[in-house]
Amino acid sequence: MSDYKPGEMDITEQEKTFVGFIKVGIWTGAAAIGVLIFLALFNS
Repeated sequence: MSDYKPGEMDITEQEKTFVGFIKVGIWTGAAAIGVLIFLALFNS
């Protein structure tokens, strides 16, 4: 049997990774929106 007890695991590294992933997603989305606006404004 395992000695695992729910709720006792240290998840600080997983939380940092998740926050980083969300930040990258937000920056990528903002960059994509910026590119689309640029293309819409300067479409010839």
